[in-house]
Amino acid sequence: MKKDSRIVLALDETDGEKALSIVNQVADYIDAVKINWPLVLTEGPEMITKLSKITDVICDFKVADIPNTVSLIVSNSVKRGASAVIVHAFPGEDSLQEAVKAAGDAEIYAVTEMSHPGGKTFTALHAEEMAMMGVRCNVAGFIAPATRPERIAAIRKIIGDRKILSPGVGAQGGSASSAIQAGADYVIVGRAIYKADDPRAVAEGIFKEIKAVL
Repeated sequence: MKKDSRIVLALDETDGEKALSIVNQVADYIDAVKINWPLVLTEGPEMITKLSKITDVICDFKVADIPNTVSLIVSNSVKRGASAVIVHAFPGEDSLQEAVKAAGDAEIYAVTEMSHPGGKTFTALHAEEMAMMGVRCNVAGFIAPATRPERIAAIRKIIGDRKILSPGVGAQGGSASSAIQAGADYVIVGRAIYKADDPRAVAEGIFKEIKAVL
């Protein structure tokens, strides 16, 4: 995945044509697009392939299952054109190892904690343990919340130079510049861009905000 704008678009739009239009509008201001179940369930898994022809696609399926099921989900996502898959770390080391194995040349990003307030209830309490496990399993990177930049900094101390992708910028109140300064490699931005009247203008503004602190 390239590292030019440091922006990953979280595309939770459920209209396929609109989703493709938005990505085409902002393609030169994003490094990848992240899709979740809403778009895949409404438009089908072929959206992975369609979007992969425009930019790198991260399948944010937050896979949390036994190793065999993890393998099936990850491998099929990659076959469709995904460059990366996001999985939960909490199912354990065997499931995480299987995700990395099934991904092949694609990347696995493990969730340390969620960006919403409820993320502090359980996942945040074990974030450092999950980060250490992810390092042992050789994941490519981790998900750490832009809504709590101090948590990004804490995870960075554990994982070395592995990637950090930080969700929660925009609608959830997180700051792109604060996340980058805390140690994130990329910020994940969703509604602030795809629900905007001018998605390209918003993406450009976030791009400039990030460049100002690099």
